[in-house]
Amino acid sequence: MFTYINPEIRERLIRDGKLIRINDKGQEVDMADAPGPGLHVNLMGPIPLPLARGKVHPTVHWYASVRSTELTEVEHLASTLREQGGQHLFSHLASSMAVNSVLVIGEPENSDNPLVRVHSSCLTGDVLGSKRCECGPQLESALDRIAEDSSGGYLVYMAGHEGRGIGLWAKAATYLLQDAGENTYQANRSLGLPDDSRDFSDAAVLLKYFGQGRRLRLLTNNPKKVEDLTALGVPKIEQIKHVCGVDDNNLQYLKAKRDWGHKLGEEDLSAPQ
Repeated sequence: MFTYINPEIRERLIRDGKLIRINDKGQEVDMADAPGPGLHVNLMGPIPLPLARGKVHPTVHWYASVRSTELTEVEHLASTLREQGGQHLFSHLASSMAVNSVLVIGEPENSDNPLVRVHSSCLTGDVLGSKRCECGPQLESALDRIAEDSSGGYLVYMAGHEGRGIGLWAKAATYLLQDAGENTYQANRSLGLPDDSRDFSDAAVLLKYFGQGRRLRLLTNNPKKVEDLTALGVPKIEQIKHVCGVDDNNLQYLKAKRDWGHKLGEEDLSAPQ
């Protein structure tokens, strides 16, 4: 969301319908009005994005999303920096915002039950290809499954969810604790952190906006994700199993997730895939 660099660009995007604001009910609200109570997010797009991940390589429509409160604070600071000739500090402003993404794959607006993946960011798995988790394969498989589905769907990528919400630095520490014998949840507790501190509020707003009350088929093995999104007002969620990337390197990690409540059977974990 770099529209704070030039306010004129921001106004042009609003006029073109490329920058909108939605409230916690998933309804579009006037950008000229001050955000009311509850969570509001700014949504910029759609932006054509040809992908080279997975097997299908679809061209999707990308939307960038950020909380209105975070963007407003950054815009005020950017205005001050611009007046003081401090544009070189803008990179520090951008790093403080959690910018989530929505990929619209196919034509899900024509479907009664689009396929959906809410994917938590994982630099080690998604970007570096680490096999300590199954995140990278899950991301690529979700892109393929949605692209190949007759109705298409949505992939929501949550930027602030690294390490189930504890951040990359703490995640690195948990890896060292895991190497010393703790499982992924024990390592979090040793650091005095929750088992899972992810906030799905932004994802819920986006699913309400794009889903428009339709039944959503959610690719996940985690019932808590379904429970959290349902509690946040997303209706009609059907859980769809999403097992992939099982490997000798992450088998104990996945067994810990199963013991914590993920729907993973012995047949899912009995042999590396």
